[in-house]
Amino acid sequence: MKLVKYLANLGYGSRKQVALMFREGRITDAQGEVLYADDPLDHDDLRVDGEPLDPAPGLLVMLHKPAGYTCSTKDRGRLVYDLLPPRFRLRSPLLSTVGRLDRDTSGLLLLTDDGVLLHRIVSPKSKLSKVYEATLANDLRGDEAEIFASGELMLESEKMPLLPAGLEAIDPRHARLTLHEGRYHQVRRMFAAVGNHVEALHRSRIGGLGLAGLPSGEWWILGDGDRAELFKA
Repeated sequence: MKLVKYLANLGYGSRKQVALMFREGRITDAQGEVLYADDPLDHDDLRVDGEPLDPAPGLLVMLHKPAGYTCSTKDRGRLVYDLLPPRFRLRSPLLSTVGRLDRDTSGLLLLTDDGVLLHRIVSPKSKLSKVYEATLANDLRGDEAEIFASGELMLESEKMPLLPAGLEAIDPRHARLTLHEGRYHQVRRMFAAVGNHVEALHRSRIGGLGLAGLPSGEWWILGDGDRAELFKA
């Protein structure tokens, strides 16, 4: 791939803007030697205004999403992309959220520009569980774990029962729920189906990957070891 297209795909500007950056001598190698648009591509050796390039394509990001942010590039209000470097929103392929957390839900959110990886993560074949911590408006009745584990619970407007889900009562109004599928607003609708209301919801784990102390609103890039941890049974 030509350098102009490569840098444009990383969000450094349009091809015209990147071509101008080359003419202005702003693209160099690690030793400071000015590069030209037809030079060989070496991601790790490229510098823009003396700074190393943003991560190469194939990026997988873990974000600790705060409540109040939307998983969208276009909605009004606060977006999860506002928490990332501005160029990340301009990458091509798009850095997409892997599934969604609704605006009022906090916790672990993955983003990637790798379509194959995205589909592997969300595919039912991967059997990646998702763990949520729910704060409830009312005390647990005591039969929710049995109902959720039955594989017979039907949500309103759904035609298929939910897969069995695990529930652990932390205290009377705090429950940990483990899901093996991802339907629309599933946790909130499950508790609504048993006469309760979720006041706060937090996703703490996907597969074998947890937030590991990552502060709210912060992000980091996942390496090969993290990816392996994600897909652990």
